[in-house]
Amino acid sequence: MRFSADELKALLDREAARRNDAAELSYERPDPLLVAARHRDERIALICALFGYGSARQIVAFLDRLDFCLLDAPEERIMRDLQGLKYRFQTSEDVAALFVALRRLGRERSLGEIVRKGYEARGEIRDGLWALIDTLREAYPYKSRGYDFLVGRVPEDPDRCAPFKRYMMYYRWMVRRDALDLGLWEGIDPADLIVPLDTHTHAVSLRLGLLERKSYDMRAALELTETLRRFDTTDPVKYDFALYRIGQERIEVQERRKGRR
Repeated sequence: MRFSADELKALLDREAARRNDAAELSYERPDPLLVAARHRDERIALICALFGYGSARQIVAFLDRLDFCLLDAPEERIMRDLQGLKYRFQTSEDVAALFVALRRLGRERSLGEIVRKGYEARGEIRDGLWALIDTLREAYPYKSRGYDFLVGRVPEDPDRCAPFKRYMMYYRWMVRRDALDLGLWEGIDPADLIVPLDTHTHAVSLRLGLLERKSYDMRAALELTETLRRFDTTDPVKYDFALYRIGQERIEVQERRKGRR
């Protein structure tokens, strides 16, 4: 089901404008940004983003169980109070490890500063991501299957790797500023962001003709971002939430039906 370029732009612009509303975030229509927006803190937002996989309802339910005050508590208390709290691949030790790493970093410098320093060298947002992952791992050298999945690792080939969807979603929240995104960071150009590509957005983008690459990887995320940049050179990632809702609500099918009337 393909649209013309003009039809795609009209659809995406309309949906992006319609979804730019805080009412889009609710317990009836859960999203991890619902919890992040409540706290407006870069460390809490990163936790919300990194646990942002699986059922949206389950994600929000888990995040609501977390005591984010622990980010400034003694490490012994973090380990004690998070005992028994698990999420999918992550044990309570994995959850505590992320809190400890962010506690240590919060006493030294901001996450935005780490990302911005990596980004500024070439204007490449992925350089900021590699710096953030390395710094998180250095802050608390902990290894496990669940923690490796949660925090990730710097890839050997940055063009042939996973799309790092949860980090790119975090960047969207932190850099963009509108009714949904928090805009807590300065010094990073929204034009340099990469679309947070998950399997659902990938499928929708293929169906709409926004994307040709069938492999779900970083190259697909970069290709989709370039396509969206044709519609808005300064802010291509503004269409991310709209694409998510388009797929969720099958809006493109509705548009085609209207066109046949």
